[in-house]
Amino acid sequence: MFLPHSQEDVSEALRLLGINSLQELFSHIEPSLLNPPCNLPEAKSEEELRNYFSELAGLNRKTISFVGGGAYDRIVPSAVWQILSRGEFLTAYTPYQAEASQGTLQALFEYQTLVASLTSMEVANASMYDGASAAAEAVLMAKSVKPKGKRLLVSAALHPLYLEVIRTYLQGYDDSVEKVSWSEEGTTDLNLLEEKLKEGDVYAVVVQYPNFLGYIEPLKEIQSLKERYDFFFIVVADPVALSLLEPPGSFGADAVVGESQQLGVPLNFGGPYAGFFTTRERFLRKMPGRLVGLAQDVEGKRAFSLVLQTREQHIRRERATSNICTNQNLIALANLIYLSLMGKEGLREVALQSLSKAIYLKKGLIEMGFEEPFSGKHLWEFPLRHEGIEDIYRKLNEKGFTFGIILDRWTRKLKDCTLLAITERRRKGEIDSLLEAVGEILR
Repeated sequence: MFLPHSQEDVSEALRLLGINSLQELFSHIEPSLLNPPCNLPEAKSEEELRNYFSELAGLNRKTISFVGGGAYDRIVPSAVWQILSRGEFLTAYTPYQAEASQGTLQALFEYQTLVASLTSMEVANASMYDGASAAAEAVLMAKSVKPKGKRLLVSAALHPLYLEVIRTYLQGYDDSVEKVSWSEEGTTDLNLLEEKLKEGDVYAVVVQYPNFLGYIEPLKEIQSLKERYDFFFIVVADPVALSLLEPPGSFGADAVVGESQQLGVPLNFGGPYAGFFTTRERFLRKMPGRLVGLAQDVEGKRAFSLVLQTREQHIRRERATSNICTNQNLIALANLIYLSLMGKEGLREVALQSLSKAIYLKKGLIEMGFEEPFSGKHLWEFPLRHEGIEDIYRKLNEKGFTFGIILDRWTRKLKDCTLLAITERRRKGEIDSLLEAVGEILR
């Protein structure tokens, strides 16, 4: 243990505080909290510990997942984490002496380039903490672009946890956060959206693409509303879906953000993940997070550098664009390696396999009596309704399947509904086994 203070330092500090000992410094704390019972077992050898943890791991019950809702069980090529395990990547932290970290900066520059290309936007930053915080940061950026507005409109089909993070970020502001209900298609109700826009004072509209229920939002129609009512248009996008769908940048989005866990990052009990953030060049100075740029050194050679750092809190303090002044370096590099390995065609194949398997699963379930609560178009994620869905979910879990996300935990409007998702990882045999298990339960 390294103690930076000498005995003389400690004595002087105690004298200034007017106390005689370190114990007296903590006298206001309950003594049992300072000396909690420590019931550790006897020490084990390395081999004994290895066997012990192997036995614990063997107690885990593996289930076949048909869950999405923002985190997806996709295939991660072994090369991704083999490369990331190199010391220069695995031990790297956000570079504060940035120009001495040319390799890291070059990788992040390439990451920004690929993300901007995928979303069809002009600039991207070097990542955010996750998709939810990226969405909330986009709202704060919208406020700085349109400071006179006081109303934020959010699609009811936005991920409910993303909405909670946005509400948290807006605490302290006198803003109204209003949800716009979904239509029969399971997408944002455009008529209701326009009614709310006519009331005025709206600075931003947030939609998800595809949305939390899996349906593809009508971005073209929302673009038309944007041209008439002049709001800041934020799209929370699925990066894999963008290999099949027209990117939000083509529909006038002002900021496109999202979660990049699907790009080479395993589920891992919920993190760490990374958020991506893109915007238009005219909003560059208001964009949060770190930004890597390409420049020249004194010898005229190509050099990478962190740029526009005056936006960040370690320089501008409370006047910074955001309190986010770092990035998910390692996870962003995983995204870069994954996208580089897969390429355009590989990413598109991942999406197509997921879509075809989703259609196969949905067809089988509908033949057993499940119903679609909405009529919109979806990709590999979709809700289905069946009476007694919670009982079906529980029985399938006992058989080794996680049957989506029960939706009435979010809204009673979706009673007896589960949100199913399927990825390229699921094999036809696993899908058939699920369908067989469902059939047994319903008989």
